[in-house]
Amino acid sequence: MPSTYKRDKPWDTDDIDKWKIEEFKPEDNAGGTFAEESSFMTLFPKYREVYLKEAWPMITRTLEKHGIACTLDLVEGSMTVKTTRKTFDPAAILNARDLIKLLSRSVPAQQAIKILEDGVACDIIKIRSLVNNKERFVKRRQRILGPSGSTLKALELLTGTYILVQGNTVSTMGPFKGLKEVRRVIEDCMANIHPIYHIKELMIKRELAKDPTLATESWDRFLPNFKKRTLSKRRVPHKVTDKSQKVYTPFPPPQEKSKIDKELESGEYFLSKQAKERVRKEEIQEKQREKREEKMKERQKDFVPPTEDADKKEKKKKRKRAEDAGDHTEKKKKKKKSKTDESGEISS
Repeated sequence: MPSTYKRDKPWDTDDIDKWKIEEFKPEDNAGGTFAEESSFMTLFPKYREVYLKEAWPMITRTLEKHGIACTLDLVEGSMTVKTTRKTFDPAAILNARDLIKLLSRSVPAQQAIKILEDGVACDIIKIRSLVNNKERFVKRRQRILGPSGSTLKALELLTGTYILVQGNTVSTMGPFKGLKEVRRVIEDCMANIHPIYHIKELMIKRELAKDPTLATESWDRFLPNFKKRTLSKRRVPHKVTDKSQKVYTPFPPPQEKSKIDKELESGEYFLSKQAKERVRKEEIQEKQREKREEKMKERQKDFVPPTEDADKKEKKKKRKRAEDAGDHTEKKKKKKKSKTDESGEISS
């Protein structure tokens, strides 16, 4: 049987972009209206109520162009979208579902509406479950933002996406390729790999993509290879205890006293609840009084006059005068003594 795929196709020319997504128009829907109604509902937090109430008319007008109906329930705190008889695009209800998801995750309405366009997708990444420790989670989430939001802005420019870090999730919008890169960066950031490494890699890839000669080659030799740095030497502790000076004893150290034992020794265990509370308040007041006195002493230091050079000179002069006066009196005493000795000798 002769091959058919090698035949000339006059309609297939080089100027056709085969990857371009054509806009879906009402005349493209040959099946007509939908047989059943499809609907999606999502909840939103209380603090978004005022903003959504103001922006809802604009959202309604935008969805009406695609034949999608929407309702905002402020009592229940929910948003609902559903198909109507005017809906012609089967994917419109899925885009509307993503729209209300983004609105509930604090994405501005002007930005969230772009999800209805062709070639724009969204991805909501849940990051809270990736890190167990809350303090560590907050620090790593801050790394995504960077100083003054510079890291986040760099990621948006390199991937061509919109990124919003809010609470326990990261909402992203943009092309599929960019969303894939952003998810990899954020998941690695939660795994303690700094986003700056990925930013450097993305910048190199962006420059390599401009060179047509490298389109069919591997870029591994150009990309940086960041490895984990291991310390060549063992870490020396700050406090080194010399065990050679200690006397070896086969007996274990005495057991530390529990809280109840300490209360029994001090007699606090037998006090009533009110008495314990009174003792605790007295201790707090005593500590506060000591701190207050320390602060007052620190403040009084500013009012102590400094010692000047003139005062030192004056003191030296006074000391010298006193010494001179003492020497003068001693000389007088010596003269008197010598005179008395001479008179005594003469009389004898």
